[in-house]
Amino acid sequence: MNTGGQIGHTELAGARRRTLIHVNQIVLDAVLQLVAKIELFFDATCAVPASFAASFENANIPVVFAFARYNGSENANLVGIDNEAAGAFAARTLLARGYRHIGFLGGPDSAVSTLDRLKGFAAEMAAHPEVKVSHSFSSEYSFAAGRAAMLELLDGGDPAEVYFGADDVISIGALSAMESRGLKIPGDVGILGLNDMEMAGWENINLTTIRQPIRQITSAAVDLMVSQLAAPDRYPEARLFPCTLIERGTLRALNGG
Repeated sequence: MNTGGQIGHTELAGARRRTLIHVNQIVLDAVLQLVAKIELFFDATCAVPASFAASFENANIPVVFAFARYNGSENANLVGIDNEAAGAFAARTLLARGYRHIGFLGGPDSAVSTLDRLKGFAAEMAAHPEVKVSHSFSSEYSFAAGRAAMLELLDGGDPAEVYFGADDVISIGALSAMESRGLKIPGDVGILGLNDMEMAGWENINLTTIRQPIRQITSAAVDLMVSQLAAPDRYPEARLFPCTLIERGTLRALNGG
C-alpha cells in the first residue's frame, strides 16, 4: 500500500540508517542477486510473490510484512489487521442492514489478503443460511479491474443487493460500474470497501468502508524493523490492529431505510 509504505520509509529513515529494500513488485531476479547484502526485507504490498519473501527467509534475513503476509510464512514479523476478522466484520455489517443477497468481490484469488478476508466473510455468512451469498474475484487490485469485474456481475444477471469489495480501489471501480448502469447507490445496490483510502472520502465517491489504522500499522512496522535490526535473532512477532467502520453513503441505514 503506497501510503503506508511512504510513511514507514520516512519514519525508518529517521530512526536508523541500514541497508533496506522496500518492495513493491520490483524486478525479482535483479533484487535476489543482492540478497547477501541486505539486512532486512520489508514488504508493504498485498501480492508479493511467495518465492520473493521466501528467498530472504531462506538466507536468514529478517522479514517484516506490513498490511499483509504471504501464505506459508511462519518466520516473518507481521503488522496489520486480522484479515479474517475484517471479513467477518464486513459480513456482520451487511447482515445488520437487512441485506439478503450479499456478494463478496475480492482481489486476485491468489492474494492471501483476499483469501483471508473471504474466509472470515464466508464463515460468518455460513451461520445465516437464509441469506444468499456469492463470491467473485477481480484480476488485480485496481480501479479498472474492480470496474470490469462488477460490469461482468451486473451484466450476467442476478446481481447481489450489496457487495463487500475487499479493497477500496476495487470498490471504487465497482461503484463506477454500478453508476454506469444507471443504478442508484445505495437504493438499488450497495457496496462496502476496506482500507479507507483518501479517495474513499471524496464527495463524489463517499464510500462506506472499513478503516485500517494505517499510521499505527506503519509505526509498529518501523518499531519492529528497528528492533529486528538490533537483535536479528529475536523471535518473530505479530501485531494486529482492530478495524472500524466508516459510515458514508454507499450502504442502506441500519434500520433498513
